[in-house]
Amino acid sequence: MKAWWVPPTLRGYRATWLGADVLAGLTVVAVAVPSQMATARLAGLPVVAGLYAFVAGSLLYAVIGTNRHLSVGADSTIAPVLATGVAAVAAVGTAKYATTMAFTALVVGALLVVIGLFRLGWIAEFLSTPVVTGVLAGIAVEIVVRQLPVILGVRGGGTTTIGRVRQVIDQIGHINCWSAGIAIGVLALIVAGQRIDQRFPGALVGLIVSIAAVDVLGLGSHHGVATLGAIHGGLPKFGLPSASWSQVRRLFATVLTVTFVCVAQTAATVRGSGTGAGGPSDNDFNRDLIGIGAGSLAAGLVGAFAVDASPPNTAIATASGSRSQLANTTAAVVVLVVVVVAPAPLKDLPQATLGATLVFIATKLFRGGQLRTVLRFDRLEFALAAATLAVVALVGIEQGVALAMILSLADRTRRAARPRDAILGREPGSDHWIPVDIGYPTEQVPGVLVYLVYAPLWYGNADYLRLRVRGLVDVASVPVRAVILDADAMSDIDFTGLQALQDLAAELREKGVTLGIARASHLVHHDLRHGARLGQVHPDHLFTSVEEAVTALQPHT
Repeated sequence: MKAWWVPPTLRGYRATWLGADVLAGLTVVAVAVPSQMATARLAGLPVVAGLYAFVAGSLLYAVIGTNRHLSVGADSTIAPVLATGVAAVAAVGTAKYATTMAFTALVVGALLVVIGLFRLGWIAEFLSTPVVTGVLAGIAVEIVVRQLPVILGVRGGGTTTIGRVRQVIDQIGHINCWSAGIAIGVLALIVAGQRIDQRFPGALVGLIVSIAAVDVLGLGSHHGVATLGAIHGGLPKFGLPSASWSQVRRLFATVLTVTFVCVAQTAATVRGSGTGAGGPSDNDFNRDLIGIGAGSLAAGLVGAFAVDASPPNTAIATASGSRSQLANTTAAVVVLVVVVVAPAPLKDLPQATLGATLVFIATKLFRGGQLRTVLRFDRLEFALAAATLAVVALVGIEQGVALAMILSLADRTRRAARPRDAILGREPGSDHWIPVDIGYPTEQVPGVLVYLVYAPLWYGNADYLRLRVRGLVDVASVPVRAVILDADAMSDIDFTGLQALQDLAAELREKGVTLGIARASHLVHHDLRHGARLGQVHPDHLFTSVEEAVTALQPHT
């Protein structure tokens, strides 16, 4: 199938793939139904809103997107952000809250479409892996704390993470053991199912068993177990939600945060979904963002909330042998049938079951192993991740994501402003120059200092590098008569860097020291030759190799 109207993920489809796609779709349904319902509760909406969001996201992405495995729907990563932001505008549980949530989905969807159309998906790279890990871990902590009252069957309360924990501790004597038992049992089923096979529908089994237990044992009426109550299913009602200008201004930070998280999580999910050795192209990724944005637009029109790429559901679809988006389309159709035809049994679903499902999802977001790996690699990067985790969990997700971006950029700026460097020596019997501290024997040419910096020369490190070279010249045991700057690792040079280089050349000349530059790229070479007309760097002191520079500039006795 090569017609223009055929979705990208169905081009080249083979009839022999149909059975695998249908089975994979049913497997996704078993996992998606309880998780999408739980995520809707996390967002402060009726459970059917999560199912509508899954249907809208899956169908629109299947038509527009390019990744054959990516699953799109309600996501527990952005649900707390949406809940916190919209709750500041409208009271949870009111019609205004639902309308505002749907309006937010429209705005987020529109922004994602714009980002995709203008090929701005690269903004996902502004968060480093350690701080992303910290953000997800902080969200996991907040999810668990929010679900504690639901799991324990207490009233709860509080507006912050610490306040919610205190409220739970104050009500510890009023725990509903039946609710706690249901949550523990469901959580055990999910964990055991995951250990047996990632595709085992532990959450769905827990959902069915807990509904049966409530019905048979009368846990709702006789033992105070909170259930969902009547579920208003059926086909979704289409409508265009609106909001006042003052509400839009108050939702601005929430919308930007959710949009950015969607871009970042989609990038991570696409990279990990097995798209091939070369990975997805930028054009494919930007089209994927358009597909997810269209899914959020559709979700907003049916009264649901913004959707995102789902790492666990994508992993399930891939592990189940899906060959195309027909698997997720099958799942969406089955879920829609459930919502329209059979929502009644869900009225006896214990809220503790959904709470346990969310706690399990939170354990997947809290990547303790990755945090330990970051700690072993670099304590400072671990500190950045820990700080992000703390802010997300204790202050707010929006503030945590903003801090994560600032910390990521600040850390990268710090590294570029104080770059690593090396003094080079010649390998005996050769013309190769290598760092003197890597464990191989080297020899020095008397009166020559060969210096390598692993960074571009820009306004942030220009003075630092100028003073660094001067300091090395001053402390040299043998008087230096020539400094060779190895520019092999210098990607570019800006005007401030060029001025600093000219000043260094002038300062060295006053000391009787000649400055030469070796192995500059053609771009840096051009900048240096052009800038030499304005200052002290002589064009004849640009060399193609370190050995050539040393031969030309070394002192002659």
